[in-house]
Amino acid sequence: MRIPLLLLFSVLLGSSCLQAQERPPIDSTDLYLNEIDRLLMESAADLHCVSRDSCFLNVYEYDWDEVPNVDSLTLAHRLNAIDMESPIDLAYRPELESYIHFYTEKRRNQMSRMLDLSQFYFPMFEEHLAKYNLPLELKYLAVVESALNPHARSRVGATGLWQFMYATGKAYGLEVNSYYDERTDPLMATDAACRYLKKLYSLYDDWLLALAAYNAGPGNVNKAIRRSGGKTTYWGIRPFLPRETRGYVPAFIAVNYTMTFATEHNLYPDGMSISLFESDTVLVKDKLRFDQIAAYTNMTEEDLVWLNPLYTKKVIPGNQGAMVLRLFRDECKNYIAFEDSMLNYKPELTEQYVEENESVRGNKSYYTVRSGDVLGVIAQRHGVRVSDLRAWNNLRGNMIRPGQKLTLYGAKNKPKETPKKPKTSESQISGDYIYHTVRKGDTLWDIAQLYPGVSSSDIERLNPGVNSRNLKLGQKIRIQKAQP
Repeated sequence: MRIPLLLLFSVLLGSSCLQAQERPPIDSTDLYLNEIDRLLMESAADLHCVSRDSCFLNVYEYDWDEVPNVDSLTLAHRLNAIDMESPIDLAYRPELESYIHFYTEKRRNQMSRMLDLSQFYFPMFEEHLAKYNLPLELKYLAVVESALNPHARSRVGATGLWQFMYATGKAYGLEVNSYYDERTDPLMATDAACRYLKKLYSLYDDWLLALAAYNAGPGNVNKAIRRSGGKTTYWGIRPFLPRETRGYVPAFIAVNYTMTFATEHNLYPDGMSISLFESDTVLVKDKLRFDQIAAYTNMTEEDLVWLNPLYTKKVIPGNQGAMVLRLFRDECKNYIAFEDSMLNYKPELTEQYVEENESVRGNKSYYTVRSGDVLGVIAQRHGVRVSDLRAWNNLRGNMIRPGQKLTLYGAKNKPKETPKKPKTSESQISGDYIYHTVRKGDTLWDIAQLYPGVSSSDIERLNPGVNSRNLKLGQKIRIQKAQP
Protein backbone atom coordinates (compact mmCIF):
# COMPACT_ATOMS: atom_id res chain seq x y z
CA MET A 1 0.00 0.00 0.00
CA ARG A 2 1.10 3.57 -0.63
CA ILE A 3 1.65 6.06 2.18
CA PRO A 4 -1.52 7.89 3.35
CA LEU A 5 -0.29 11.20 1.85
CA LEU A 6 -0.31 9.71 -1.66
CA LEU A 7 -3.75 8.21 -1.10
CA LEU A 8 -5.13 11.54 0.12
CA PHE A 9 -3.52 13.34 -2.83
CA SER A 10 -5.15 10.91 -5.22
CA VAL A 11 -8.59 11.23 -3.63
CA LEU A 12 -8.44 15.05 -3.73
CA LEU A 13 -7.47 14.99 -7.38
CA GLY A 14 -10.21 12.50 -8.18
CA SER A 15 -12.86 14.64 -6.42
CA SER A 16 -12.25 17.43 -8.91
CA CYS A 17 -13.84 15.38 -11.68
CA LEU A 18 -17.42 16.58 -12.28
CA GLN A 19 -18.75 13.66 -14.27
CA ALA A 20 -17.67 10.02 -14.65
CA GLN A 21 -16.67 9.04 -18.15
CA GLU A 22 -18.09 5.95 -19.77
CA ARG A 23 -15.97 2.86 -19.11
CA PRO A 24 -14.59 0.92 -22.03
CA PRO A 25 -16.16 -2.56 -22.06
CA ILE A 26 -14.12 -5.57 -21.01
CA ASP A 27 -13.44 -7.64 -24.09
CA SER A 28 -14.55 -11.11 -23.05
CA THR A 29 -12.71 -12.57 -26.03
CA ASP A 30 -9.34 -11.23 -24.94
CA LEU A 31 -7.10 -14.25 -24.60
CA TYR A 32 -4.97 -12.84 -21.82
CA LEU A 33 -7.90 -11.75 -19.64
CA ASN A 34 -9.29 -15.27 -20.05
CA GLU A 35 -5.96 -16.77 -18.95
CA ILE A 36 -5.78 -14.41 -15.95
CA ASP A 37 -9.34 -15.39 -15.08
CA ARG A 38 -8.36 -19.07 -15.07
CA LEU A 39 -5.31 -18.51 -12.88
CA LEU A 40 -7.20 -16.39 -10.36
CA MET A 41 -10.00 -18.93 -10.06
CA GLU A 42 -7.56 -21.84 -9.64
CA SER A 43 -5.58 -19.94 -7.04
CA ALA A 44 -8.69 -19.05 -5.05
CA ALA A 45 -9.70 -22.71 -5.01
CA ASP A 46 -6.32 -24.27 -4.28
CA LEU A 47 -4.35 -22.04 -1.92
CA HIS A 48 -4.51 -22.30 1.85
CA CYS A 49 -4.99 -19.25 4.07
CA VAL A 50 -5.61 -18.58 7.76
CA SER A 51 -8.66 -16.40 8.44
CA ARG A 52 -8.54 -13.22 10.56
CA ASP A 53 -10.74 -10.12 10.67
CA SER A 54 -9.65 -7.32 8.30
CA CYS A 55 -12.56 -4.89 8.65
CA PHE A 56 -10.32 -2.31 10.31
CA LEU A 57 -8.79 -1.57 6.89
CA ASN A 58 -12.05 -0.07 5.62
CA VAL A 59 -11.02 3.56 6.30
CA TYR A 60 -13.58 4.94 3.80
CA GLU A 61 -16.47 3.19 5.56
CA TYR A 62 -17.76 1.52 2.41
CA ASP A 63 -20.61 -0.94 2.67
CA TRP A 64 -19.18 -4.45 2.65
CA ASP A 65 -20.47 -5.18 -0.87
CA GLU A 66 -20.02 -1.69 -2.33
CA VAL A 67 -18.04 -1.41 -5.56
CA PRO A 68 -16.76 2.18 -5.84
CA ASN A 69 -17.37 3.88 -9.18
CA VAL A 70 -14.04 5.34 -10.30
CA ASP A 71 -13.97 7.61 -13.35
CA SER A 72 -11.28 7.85 -16.01
CA LEU A 73 -9.78 11.09 -14.74
CA THR A 74 -9.26 9.63 -11.26
CA LEU A 75 -7.66 6.53 -12.74
CA ALA A 76 -5.35 8.76 -14.76
CA HIS A 77 -4.33 10.82 -11.71
CA ARG A 78 -3.61 7.71 -9.67
CA LEU A 79 -1.66 5.90 -12.38
CA ASN A 80 0.40 8.99 -13.12
CA ALA A 81 1.14 9.35 -9.41
CA ILE A 82 2.62 5.84 -9.13
CA ASP A 83 4.35 6.32 -12.50
CA MET A 84 6.27 9.27 -11.05
CA GLU A 85 7.72 6.99 -8.36
CA SER A 86 8.74 4.11 -10.64
CA PRO A 87 11.41 3.53 -13.31
CA ILE A 88 8.78 1.48 -15.17
CA ASP A 89 6.35 3.30 -17.48
CA LEU A 90 3.07 2.99 -15.54
CA ALA A 91 1.46 6.14 -16.97
CA TYR A 92 -2.25 6.20 -17.78
CA ARG A 93 -3.48 5.04 -21.16
CA PRO A 94 -7.11 4.42 -22.12
CA GLU A 95 -6.22 0.83 -23.05
CA LEU A 96 -5.53 0.08 -19.38
CA GLU A 97 -9.05 0.76 -18.14
CA SER A 98 -10.64 -2.55 -19.15
CA TYR A 99 -7.86 -4.42 -17.31
CA ILE A 100 -8.26 -2.30 -14.18
CA HIS A 101 -12.01 -2.84 -14.15
CA PHE A 102 -11.42 -6.57 -14.66
CA TYR A 103 -9.41 -6.76 -11.43
CA THR A 104 -11.38 -4.25 -9.34
CA GLU A 105 -14.86 -5.39 -10.35
CA LYS A 106 -15.07 -8.80 -12.03
CA ARG A 107 -12.53 -10.58 -9.83
CA ARG A 108 -12.82 -8.81 -6.51
CA ASN A 109 -12.79 -11.95 -4.35
CA GLN A 110 -9.73 -13.31 -6.07
CA MET A 111 -7.88 -10.00 -5.75
CA SER A 112 -8.64 -10.03 -2.03
CA ARG A 113 -6.94 -13.42 -1.94
CA MET A 114 -3.94 -11.96 -3.77
CA LEU A 115 -3.73 -9.24 -1.11
CA ASP A 116 -3.69 -12.04 1.48
CA LEU A 117 -0.94 -13.98 -0.18
CA SER A 118 1.15 -10.90 -0.87
CA GLN A 119 1.86 -10.74 2.88
CA PHE A 120 3.73 -14.01 2.54
CA TYR A 121 5.36 -13.71 -0.88
CA PHE A 122 6.08 -10.01 -1.41
CA PRO A 123 8.74 -9.68 1.35
CA MET A 124 10.87 -12.40 -0.29
CA PHE A 125 10.25 -10.89 -3.74
CA GLU A 126 11.33 -7.45 -2.56
CA GLU A 127 14.45 -8.83 -0.89
CA HIS A 128 15.62 -10.46 -4.14
CA LEU A 129 14.61 -7.52 -6.34
CA ALA A 130 16.63 -5.20 -4.09
CA LYS A 131 19.56 -7.63 -4.21
CA TYR A 132 19.69 -7.28 -8.01
CA ASN A 133 18.85 -3.56 -7.97
CA LEU A 134 15.59 -4.11 -9.84
CA PRO A 135 12.34 -2.08 -9.52
CA LEU A 136 10.25 -3.36 -6.62
CA GLU A 137 7.14 -3.01 -8.77
CA LEU A 138 8.22 -6.19 -10.56
CA LYS A 139 6.84 -8.15 -7.60
CA TYR A 140 3.38 -7.71 -9.15
CA LEU A 141 4.47 -9.73 -12.18
CA ALA A 142 3.99 -12.95 -10.20
CA VAL A 143 0.31 -12.08 -9.72
CA VAL A 144 -0.11 -11.89 -13.49
CA GLU A 145 1.97 -14.99 -14.11
CA SER A 146 0.56 -17.39 -11.52
CA ALA A 147 -1.96 -15.62 -9.26
CA LEU A 148 0.64 -16.21 -6.51
CA ASN A 149 0.17 -19.97 -6.75
CA PRO A 150 3.53 -21.80 -6.65
CA HIS A 151 1.78 -24.94 -7.95
CA ALA A 152 0.45 -23.13 -11.04
CA ARG A 153 1.17 -24.87 -14.33
CA SER A 154 0.27 -23.48 -17.73
CA ARG A 155 -1.11 -25.47 -20.63
CA VAL A 156 2.34 -25.57 -22.19
CA GLY A 157 4.16 -26.69 -19.03
CA ALA A 158 5.37 -23.38 -17.55
CA THR A 159 5.50 -23.92 -13.78
CA GLY A 160 5.64 -22.03 -10.49
CA LEU A 161 5.15 -18.48 -9.27
CA TRP A 162 7.22 -17.11 -12.15
CA GLN A 163 6.07 -19.66 -14.75
CA PHE A 164 9.41 -21.04 -15.91
CA MET A 165 9.46 -23.44 -18.82
CA TYR A 166 11.73 -26.43 -18.21
CA ALA A 167 14.51 -25.26 -20.56
CA THR A 168 14.54 -21.67 -19.26
CA GLY A 169 14.51 -22.86 -15.66
CA LYS A 170 17.38 -25.22 -16.38
CA ALA A 171 19.36 -22.38 -17.96
CA TYR A 172 18.96 -20.38 -14.74
CA GLY A 173 19.93 -23.24 -12.41
CA LEU A 174 16.50 -24.63 -11.48
CA GLU A 175 16.61 -28.43 -11.23
CA VAL A 176 13.70 -30.81 -11.75
CA ASN A 177 13.80 -34.47 -10.72
CA SER A 178 11.59 -37.19 -9.26
CA TYR A 179 11.58 -35.61 -5.81
CA TYR A 180 11.42 -31.87 -6.35
CA ASP A 181 10.87 -29.12 -8.88
CA GLU A 182 12.87 -26.00 -8.05
CA ARG A 183 10.67 -23.93 -10.35
CA THR A 184 7.99 -24.21 -7.65
CA ASP A 185 10.28 -23.09 -4.83
CA PRO A 186 9.45 -19.42 -4.06
CA LEU A 187 13.00 -18.40 -3.10
CA MET A 188 14.95 -20.21 -5.81
CA ALA A 189 12.47 -19.33 -8.56
CA THR A 190 12.37 -15.67 -7.49
CA ASP A 191 16.16 -15.45 -7.62
CA ALA A 192 16.16 -17.01 -11.10
CA ALA A 193 13.38 -14.66 -12.26
CA CYS A 194 15.37 -11.64 -11.07
CA ARG A 195 18.43 -12.76 -13.02
CA TYR A 196 16.34 -13.42 -16.12
CA LEU A 197 14.56 -10.05 -15.91
CA LYS A 198 17.87 -8.27 -15.43
CA LYS A 199 19.22 -10.00 -18.54
CA LEU A 200 16.15 -9.02 -20.59
CA TYR A 201 16.37 -5.40 -19.47
CA SER A 202 20.01 -5.30 -20.58
CA LEU A 203 18.82 -6.24 -24.08
CA TYR A 204 16.25 -3.45 -24.45
CA ASP A 205 16.95 -0.79 -21.81
CA ASP A 206 13.16 -0.55 -21.41
CA TRP A 207 11.19 -2.36 -18.74
CA LEU A 208 7.97 -2.81 -20.70
CA LEU A 209 9.89 -4.40 -23.57
CA ALA A 210 11.71 -6.61 -21.07
CA LEU A 211 8.36 -7.72 -19.66
CA ALA A 212 7.04 -8.43 -23.14
CA ALA A 213 10.15 -10.55 -23.78
CA TYR A 214 9.59 -12.38 -20.47
CA ASN A 215 6.18 -13.41 -21.76
CA ALA A 216 6.75 -13.93 -25.50
CA GLY A 217 10.52 -14.41 -25.71
CA PRO A 218 13.11 -11.97 -27.10
CA GLY A 219 12.66 -13.40 -30.59
CA ASN A 220 9.04 -12.29 -30.82
CA VAL A 221 9.87 -8.85 -29.44
CA ASN A 222 12.66 -8.43 -32.00
CA LYS A 223 10.29 -9.44 -34.80
CA ALA A 224 7.73 -6.90 -33.59
CA ILE A 225 10.39 -4.16 -33.54
CA ARG A 226 11.31 -4.95 -37.14
CA ARG A 227 7.69 -5.13 -38.29
CA SER A 228 6.89 -1.81 -36.62
CA GLY A 229 9.57 -0.09 -38.67
CA GLY A 230 12.13 0.08 -35.89
CA LYS A 231 10.01 1.48 -33.02
CA THR A 232 11.58 0.80 -29.63
CA THR A 233 8.71 1.24 -27.15
CA TYR A 234 6.21 -1.36 -26.04
CA TRP A 235 3.22 0.73 -27.08
CA GLY A 236 4.83 1.35 -30.45
CA ILE A 237 5.31 -2.35 -31.22
CA ARG A 238 2.23 -3.67 -29.37
CA PRO A 239 0.13 -4.24 -32.55
CA PHE A 240 2.88 -6.52 -33.88
CA LEU A 241 3.26 -8.70 -30.77
CA PRO A 242 1.50 -12.05 -30.20
CA ARG A 243 -2.05 -11.49 -29.02
CA GLU A 244 -1.39 -12.82 -25.52
CA THR A 245 1.53 -10.43 -25.01
CA ARG A 246 -0.64 -7.50 -26.09
CA GLY A 247 -2.64 -8.14 -22.93
CA TYR A 248 0.24 -9.18 -20.68
CA VAL A 249 1.86 -5.79 -20.08
CA PRO A 250 -1.46 -3.91 -19.55
CA ALA A 251 -2.42 -6.61 -17.05
CA PHE A 252 0.86 -6.04 -15.17
CA ILE A 253 0.21 -2.27 -14.98
CA ALA A 254 -3.38 -2.90 -13.88
CA VAL A 255 -2.20 -5.17 -11.04
CA ASN A 256 0.23 -2.45 -9.91
CA TYR A 257 -2.67 -0.02 -9.77
CA THR A 258 -5.15 -2.40 -8.12
CA MET A 259 -2.88 -3.55 -5.32
CA THR A 260 -1.63 0.01 -4.67
CA PHE A 261 -5.13 1.51 -4.53
CA ALA A 262 -6.97 -1.53 -3.19
CA THR A 263 -8.50 0.37 -0.27
CA GLU A 264 -9.94 2.99 -2.63
CA HIS A 265 -11.76 0.16 -4.41
CA ASN A 266 -13.07 -1.41 -1.18
CA LEU A 267 -10.67 -4.34 -1.56
CA TYR A 268 -8.96 -5.86 1.48
CA PRO A 269 -7.08 -9.04 2.36
CA ASP A 270 -9.74 -11.72 2.64
CA GLY A 271 -8.77 -13.66 5.74
CA MET A 272 -5.13 -12.54 5.82
CA SER A 273 -2.70 -15.35 5.12
CA ILE A 274 0.20 -15.75 7.49
CA SER A 275 3.04 -13.36 6.86
CA LEU A 276 6.46 -14.60 5.81
CA PHE A 277 7.75 -13.67 9.28
CA GLU A 278 5.36 -16.10 10.94
CA SER A 279 7.30 -18.98 9.36
CA ASP A 280 10.85 -20.26 9.75
CA THR A 281 13.06 -22.95 8.28
CA VAL A 282 14.92 -26.03 9.50
CA LEU A 283 17.40 -28.29 7.69
CA VAL A 284 16.46 -31.91 6.98
CA LYS A 285 19.26 -34.42 6.38
CA ASP A 286 17.27 -37.68 6.20
CA LYS A 287 14.44 -38.92 4.03
CA LEU A 288 11.29 -37.59 5.64
CA ARG A 289 7.65 -37.72 4.59
CA PHE A 290 5.13 -34.96 5.20
CA ASP A 291 2.81 -37.33 7.08
CA GLN A 292 5.67 -38.10 9.50
CA ILE A 293 6.11 -34.38 10.20
CA ALA A 294 2.35 -33.85 10.61
CA ALA A 295 2.16 -36.68 13.14
CA TYR A 296 4.44 -34.82 15.59
CA THR A 297 3.54 -31.18 14.95
CA ASN A 298 0.38 -29.10 14.86
CA MET A 299 0.59 -28.86 11.08
CA THR A 300 -1.41 -30.72 8.47
CA GLU A 301 0.03 -32.18 5.29
CA GLU A 302 -1.83 -29.41 3.44
CA ASP A 303 0.03 -26.81 5.53
CA LEU A 304 3.34 -28.45 4.63
CA VAL A 305 2.47 -28.61 0.92
CA TRP A 306 1.57 -24.90 0.93
CA LEU A 307 4.76 -23.86 2.71
CA ASN A 308 6.99 -26.30 0.78
CA PRO A 309 5.76 -26.51 -2.83
CA LEU A 310 9.28 -27.58 -3.86
CA TYR A 311 8.69 -31.22 -2.85
CA THR A 312 6.43 -32.73 -5.49
CA LYS A 313 5.91 -36.11 -3.77
CA LYS A 314 5.44 -34.92 -0.16
CA VAL A 315 8.82 -36.45 0.60
CA ILE A 316 12.10 -34.70 1.42
CA PRO A 317 14.91 -36.76 -0.12
CA GLY A 318 17.76 -37.35 2.26
CA ASN A 319 20.23 -38.39 -0.42
CA GLN A 320 20.37 -34.84 -1.87
CA GLY A 321 22.20 -33.36 1.15
CA ALA A 322 20.64 -31.10 3.79
CA MET A 323 17.42 -29.59 2.42
CA VAL A 324 15.27 -26.74 3.67
CA LEU A 325 11.87 -27.32 5.27
CA ARG A 326 9.63 -24.31 6.05
CA LEU A 327 7.33 -24.56 9.06
CA PHE A 328 5.10 -22.27 11.07
CA ARG A 329 7.51 -20.49 13.39
CA ASP A 330 5.94 -21.94 16.55
CA GLU A 331 6.29 -25.49 15.20
CA CYS A 332 10.06 -25.40 14.75
CA LYS A 333 10.59 -26.36 18.38
CA ASN A 334 8.35 -29.41 17.93
CA TYR A 335 10.31 -30.47 14.89
CA ILE A 336 13.61 -30.25 16.77
CA ALA A 337 12.20 -32.09 19.79
CA PHE A 338 10.60 -34.95 17.82
CA GLU A 339 12.85 -35.32 14.78
CA ASP A 340 14.00 -38.82 15.74
CA SER A 341 10.42 -39.90 16.48
CA MET A 342 9.32 -38.64 13.07
CA LEU A 343 11.93 -40.76 11.32
CA ASN A 344 10.74 -43.85 13.22
CA TYR A 345 7.06 -43.27 12.38
CA LYS A 346 6.05 -45.91 9.79
CA PRO A 347 9.56 -46.03 8.29
CA GLU A 348 8.59 -48.91 5.98
CA LEU A 349 6.49 -46.47 3.92
CA THR A 350 9.56 -44.35 3.27
CA GLU A 351 11.62 -47.29 2.08
CA GLN A 352 8.79 -48.52 -0.14
CA TYR A 353 8.44 -45.09 -1.69
CA VAL A 354 12.17 -44.68 -2.23
CA GLU A 355 12.53 -48.11 -3.85
CA GLU A 356 9.69 -47.38 -6.26
CA ASN A 357 11.08 -44.00 -7.26
CA GLU A 358 14.69 -45.11 -7.52
CA SER A 359 13.71 -47.99 -9.80
CA VAL A 360 11.72 -45.62 -11.95
CA ARG A 361 14.53 -43.10 -12.21
CA GLY A 362 16.93 -45.82 -13.29
CA ASN A 363 14.94 -46.77 -16.39
CA LYS A 364 14.59 -43.69 -18.57
CA SER A 365 13.50 -43.80 -22.19
CA TYR A 366 12.01 -41.56 -24.85
CA TYR A 367 9.09 -41.85 -27.22
CA THR A 368 8.48 -39.69 -30.29
CA VAL A 369 4.80 -38.89 -30.83
CA ARG A 370 3.34 -40.01 -34.16
CA SER A 371 0.26 -38.79 -35.98
CA GLY A 372 -2.89 -40.18 -34.34
CA ASP A 373 -1.20 -40.91 -30.98
CA VAL A 374 -3.01 -40.06 -27.74
CA LEU A 375 -1.60 -40.23 -24.21
CA GLY A 376 -3.81 -43.14 -23.19
CA VAL A 377 -2.51 -45.35 -25.97
CA ILE A 378 1.13 -44.37 -25.35
CA ALA A 379 0.79 -45.06 -21.62
CA GLN A 380 -0.86 -48.44 -22.28
CA ARG A 381 1.85 -49.51 -24.73
CA HIS A 382 4.61 -48.72 -22.22
CA GLY A 383 2.88 -49.98 -19.09
CA VAL A 384 2.78 -46.61 -17.30
CA ARG A 385 0.02 -44.37 -15.99
CA VAL A 386 -1.27 -41.37 -17.94
CA SER A 387 -0.90 -39.18 -14.83
CA ASP A 388 2.81 -40.09 -14.60
CA LEU A 389 3.28 -39.45 -18.30
CA ARG A 390 1.84 -35.96 -17.82
CA ALA A 391 4.00 -35.27 -14.77
CA TRP A 392 7.26 -36.44 -16.40
CA ASN A 393 6.66 -34.18 -19.40
CA ASN A 394 5.05 -31.16 -17.70
CA LEU A 395 1.76 -31.70 -19.55
CA ARG A 396 -1.33 -30.08 -18.08
CA GLY A 397 -3.85 -31.87 -20.28
CA ASN A 398 -3.89 -34.51 -22.99
CA MET A 399 -2.65 -32.39 -25.89
CA ILE A 400 0.42 -33.73 -27.70
CA ARG A 401 1.70 -33.12 -31.21
CA PRO A 402 3.41 -35.29 -33.83
CA GLY A 403 7.20 -35.16 -33.50
CA GLN A 404 7.08 -34.26 -29.79
CA LYS A 405 9.56 -36.28 -27.71
CA LEU A 406 8.13 -37.68 -24.46
CA THR A 407 10.24 -38.83 -21.51
CA LEU A 408 9.22 -42.10 -19.85
CA TYR A 409 10.48 -43.80 -16.69
CA GLY A 410 10.13 -47.44 -15.75
CA ALA A 411 8.47 -48.49 -19.01
CA LYS A 412 7.58 -52.18 -18.65
CA ASN A 413 6.72 -52.98 -22.22
CA LYS A 414 8.32 -52.13 -25.52
CA PRO A 415 6.15 -50.04 -27.80
CA LYS A 416 3.87 -52.20 -29.86
CA GLU A 417 2.66 -51.24 -33.27
CA THR A 418 -1.09 -50.87 -33.39
CA PRO A 419 -2.31 -53.17 -36.17
CA LYS A 420 -3.72 -51.12 -39.00
CA LYS A 421 -7.06 -52.13 -40.43
CA PRO A 422 -7.49 -51.95 -44.17
CA LYS A 423 -9.01 -48.67 -45.21
CA THR A 424 -12.65 -48.91 -46.21
CA SER A 425 -14.35 -46.30 -48.30
CA GLU A 426 -17.59 -44.71 -47.11
CA SER A 427 -19.57 -46.51 -49.80
CA GLN A 428 -18.40 -49.90 -48.52
CA ILE A 429 -19.69 -49.35 -45.01
CA SER A 430 -23.01 -51.01 -44.27
CA GLY A 431 -24.57 -47.87 -42.86
CA ASP A 432 -25.24 -49.42 -39.43
CA TYR A 433 -23.89 -46.85 -36.96
CA ILE A 434 -24.37 -45.78 -33.38
CA TYR A 435 -23.57 -42.33 -32.06
CA HIS A 436 -21.50 -41.46 -29.01
CA THR A 437 -22.08 -38.14 -27.24
CA VAL A 438 -18.78 -36.60 -26.13
CA ARG A 439 -18.43 -36.12 -22.37
CA LYS A 440 -16.02 -33.99 -20.38
CA GLY A 441 -12.46 -35.39 -20.57
CA ASP A 442 -13.17 -37.75 -23.49
CA THR A 443 -10.41 -38.55 -25.99
CA LEU A 444 -10.77 -40.72 -29.08
CA TRP A 445 -8.87 -43.46 -27.27
CA ASP A 446 -11.31 -43.31 -24.31
CA ILE A 447 -14.28 -43.52 -26.68
CA ALA A 448 -12.78 -46.41 -28.66
CA GLN A 449 -12.39 -48.45 -25.45
CA LEU A 450 -16.16 -48.36 -24.98
CA TYR A 451 -16.86 -50.15 -28.24
CA PRO A 452 -15.36 -53.62 -28.94
CA GLY A 453 -13.37 -53.85 -32.14
CA VAL A 454 -13.20 -50.08 -32.60
CA SER A 455 -9.93 -48.10 -32.66
CA SER A 456 -9.34 -44.36 -32.53
CA SER A 457 -8.25 -44.47 -36.17
CA ASP A 458 -11.62 -46.05 -37.08
CA ILE A 459 -13.38 -43.15 -35.39
CA GLU A 460 -11.25 -40.59 -37.23
CA ARG A 461 -12.02 -42.29 -40.56
CA LEU A 462 -15.77 -42.20 -39.97
CA ASN A 463 -15.70 -38.61 -38.63
CA PRO A 464 -13.51 -36.55 -40.99
CA GLY A 465 -11.71 -33.69 -39.26
CA VAL A 466 -12.31 -35.09 -35.77
CA ASN A 467 -9.37 -35.75 -33.42
CA SER A 468 -8.70 -35.70 -29.68
CA ARG A 469 -7.70 -32.05 -29.81
CA ASN A 470 -10.97 -30.68 -31.15
CA LEU A 471 -13.62 -32.76 -29.38
CA LYS A 472 -16.44 -30.67 -27.93
CA LEU A 473 -18.88 -31.44 -25.13
CA GLY A 474 -22.13 -32.80 -26.55
CA GLN A 475 -20.63 -33.52 -29.97
CA LYS A 476 -22.02 -36.61 -31.73
CA ILE A 477 -19.35 -39.09 -32.86
CA ARG A 478 -20.31 -41.81 -35.36
CA ILE A 479 -19.26 -45.36 -34.39
CA GLN A 480 -19.64 -48.41 -36.64
CA LYS A 481 -21.61 -51.19 -35.00
CA ALA A 482 -19.74 -54.40 -34.27
CA GLN A 483 -20.44 -57.08 -36.86
CA PRO A 484 -22.35 -60.12 -35.52
